[in-house]
Amino acid sequence: MRRTCGFTTSILHADRDAPIEHGSLHKPLHLSVAYGYRDARELAAVFQGKTPGYAYGRQGNPTAAALEQKVNQMEQGVATVCFGTGMAAIGAVMLALLRAGDHVVSSAFLFGNTNSLFNTLEAHGGAVSFVDATDVAAVAAALRPETRLVFVETIANPRTQVADLKRIGELCAQRGLIYVVDNTMTSPYLFVPKSVGAHLVVNALTKYIGGHGNALGGSITDTGVFDWTRYPNILDSYKGANAALWGITQIRKKGLRDWGGTLAAEQAHHLAVGAETLALRMERACANAQALAEYLAAQARVRTVYYPGLASHPQHVLASALFRAYGALLSFELDPGQDCFDFLNRLDVVVLSSNLGDNRTLAIPVAHTIFHEMGAARRATMGIADSLIRISVGIEDRDDLIGDFAQALG
Repeated sequence: MRRTCGFTTSILHADRDAPIEHGSLHKPLHLSVAYGYRDARELAAVFQGKTPGYAYGRQGNPTAAALEQKVNQMEQGVATVCFGTGMAAIGAVMLALLRAGDHVVSSAFLFGNTNSLFNTLEAHGGAVSFVDATDVAAVAAALRPETRLVFVETIANPRTQVADLKRIGELCAQRGLIYVVDNTMTSPYLFVPKSVGAHLVVNALTKYIGGHGNALGGSITDTGVFDWTRYPNILDSYKGANAALWGITQIRKKGLRDWGGTLAAEQAHHLAVGAETLALRMERACANAQALAEYLAAQARVRTVYYPGLASHPQHVLASALFRAYGALLSFELDPGQDCFDFLNRLDVVVLSSNLGDNRTLAIPVAHTIFHEMGAARRATMGIADSLIRISVGIEDRDDLIGDFAQALG
């Protein structure tokens, strides 16, 4: 922007910070797979990274690049790379930056597919230690000489544990470890991981940033905090003049180009338009989530409610210090006499669905669906009971939302 503006203003006008085709207010869809050049030397310079430009659609397109700029602006980074999904983004980090014998320390309270990815990493010879990331001491105790990377989520899905983000960042800085923070559950509007020393920030753009449940996408943002000149796994071909870009360049080349998890232009367009209203949607959804959590916590037929905005939450004080609001996801366990399937089937306004971050409120029985594959033993270590129901709270009218839960419980 031409001057410093607020969060929504800057994102709303981000496309116009650079010249845009035909005066369009949105970056147009660029659907071409290949890009032609009149000068062969310029074509070679683009391939070698000496000149900005586009070589082939698998490595990105102008529409995705405009979205990358929006996300980078929100996360206060030096550069961002977008992918076809959030999982593609996480996988790209591991593929691009780890080598045989490297060790990862991860929060034990993980999104189910991220947990599955790390299990695959171990099956291919990597080493992952899962720890209670709400306590920095547990992270420190798991470190080894071969540890390269620490991975945490801001708020865990579905039990809403809050990682000890600031102190883990301090630990990683002391030990020279890459600190990766998945910001999906909070979004850049509620929290900027760079503020706690995060080096790489993951966002599943499908969720709150896109917000409308109509496009898949993911991103990795380099905050510029990590000293890549001290990281041994950077290939010589990616050590350009600006050392701050070594890591993200290797992620784009080895993680995006080689692995192929490209974000298509049409999906990038949907996500970029959705991002414009992120702040408005998050304020409404978080307020709804707070009201719903307080309502459920007062109901006799509800055993436990997990939401950082409740004073009873173990990390309520920590969440209050870190986040603008407490997020739009909560979970709860019904009284043992209640059948979770019967309860869910009585809901009318709420949609039974696996996604989160949609404008609509979504509910799902966790143990029987998205966390079923990991097995009962692993679920027990994560505190996921068979009766646990996850709610991704949307932007409906509050009275309609609470009324729907009231009739289902009644």
